[in-house]
Amino acid sequence: MSLSTSPAPRRFFLGLLLALSVLPALAQPAPDGGKEPDPALDPRLKEQSQVTQGEVTVRGKALAYRAVAGLLPIDDDKDEPSAVMSYVAYFGKTAPGAPARPVLFLYNGGPGSSSVWLHMGAFGPKRVLTGNGVRGPAAPYRLVDNEDTLLDVADLVFIDAPGTGFGRIVAVARDKAKERALLPEKEKAFWGVDEDAQAFARFIKKFLSRNNLWNAPRYLFGESYGTTRSAVLVNLLQDRYDIDMNGVLLLSQILNFGFSPDEPQFAPGEDLAYALALPTYAATAWYHQRLPAWADRSPQTLERLVAAAQQFALGEYLSALTAGARLDAAQRHAVAEKMAGFVGLPVPYLEKAQLRVAGGTFSNQLLADQGLSTGRLDTRYSGPSLDPLAKSAEYDPQSAAISSAYISVYNDYVRSALKFGADLDYKPSAPVWRVWDWKHRPPGAYAPRQETLNVMTDLAAAMRVNPRLKVANFAGLYDLATPFAAAQYELEHLPIPSALRANIEVHRYPAGHMMYDDPASLARLHDDVARFLRETATPAK
Repeated sequence: MSLSTSPAPRRFFLGLLLALSVLPALAQPAPDGGKEPDPALDPRLKEQSQVTQGEVTVRGKALAYRAVAGLLPIDDDKDEPSAVMSYVAYFGKTAPGAPARPVLFLYNGGPGSSSVWLHMGAFGPKRVLTGNGVRGPAAPYRLVDNEDTLLDVADLVFIDAPGTGFGRIVAVARDKAKERALLPEKEKAFWGVDEDAQAFARFIKKFLSRNNLWNAPRYLFGESYGTTRSAVLVNLLQDRYDIDMNGVLLLSQILNFGFSPDEPQFAPGEDLAYALALPTYAATAWYHQRLPAWADRSPQTLERLVAAAQQFALGEYLSALTAGARLDAAQRHAVAEKMAGFVGLPVPYLEKAQLRVAGGTFSNQLLADQGLSTGRLDTRYSGPSLDPLAKSAEYDPQSAAISSAYISVYNDYVRSALKFGADLDYKPSAPVWRVWDWKHRPPGAYAPRQETLNVMTDLAAAMRVNPRLKVANFAGLYDLATPFAAAQYELEHLPIPSALRANIEVHRYPAGHMMYDDPASLARLHDDVARFLRETATPAK
């Protein structure tokens, strides 16, 4: 969830870390305060797991399952321990002789986020209840059976990125002082676009062996930067490890970071991102009742608004932006008037902004007369502006509203229900911005490229090599971090043969980045994913 090496990626990526309480990713201090134990002897770095049993009801049917919470070491290119990654897997019960159940590998993004969000909010057998657009009360939070878990159609493996969850990156030096000096090198082995994908590929390969899943239908499910990871990972698994996937599921997708609504303000002349964000601005302004011409609150009105906003954004609006200095004052005023009818901001403001409003600026301006900022990951949320005079919003009200509930409930659930991690510290995120390497070597390139991260070529290469690979996109209309119009544009511009476009499907929901925060959207999401899995897990005749 971030971009190149400019200050812009840091701003973008920090917002997409869900405003987590950022915890250090260092190895825990040695008990004696001196030297770290030999990694080979450190009990925290040993392969281990805890098995429990459970039952959940999905669509009126009771499902028994086996839960496995554990740590799985992965090796480097020299077959030496390099990190231990934490995970929770849920396996449904099958009858003897029944076909292998599909296995879904799920992870969040950040980069530097654990999988707690998809696990406890979307598809695990238990989920935490949050405010669905408003901030709820503090603890005690509510943990309920998840009738929308995907356990009815697949086995689920929630993977925490290296340095997050209960996992640890193996020390490269036994002496504590030396370890600190070498710490950046240790982190650099995992905290980069290609390094991160390599770690997940090794985890998946080892997990398939440990659980005898080599002949099961296999899927990748990433959220946010997790979709970026999936594009790199699916190509890597095929190309290097000969592991084909049945499908790739992209929730709150971002493949080209140049389309981030916060990037163009740092890259003059790259105006497409403004146009791709405008339909999300329109949906947000409609939700907060800032569009008098679209006052009707029906879902049909929202659909018509979004369609009209997309047509305007990629037509007259984008033409005005690309005109640059050739756009005279009268033309600018005419476009600003039409734009105001979609985004709910005053015409003089839009003219002063040269028609260009970045995501953070929009969040801080839409409800400025009420002293409020809207959310970024979910613009339905709003909260008091920390600085009403600031140009951009200084925090994300959505992240502030839900993070404590997720992290608190998971820490209790994993220890009380899954019986794992009693003596370990769970890290919901890692401060990867210190060393994250945004360089990426796309397929066919001889060396990593320094430019704005774009992994569209990776996904396209995987689809060309494996023409049976299916792709599904799931997007929220109120997601200002990874706008739905940008995701659609990415998929429509993948460099693939026209015949392969039938392998792609797109779904939208009246919710935000984490559309599963909305119960109705979660139910639809379950049904859309379940159908996708059922249709793609059976070999075509």
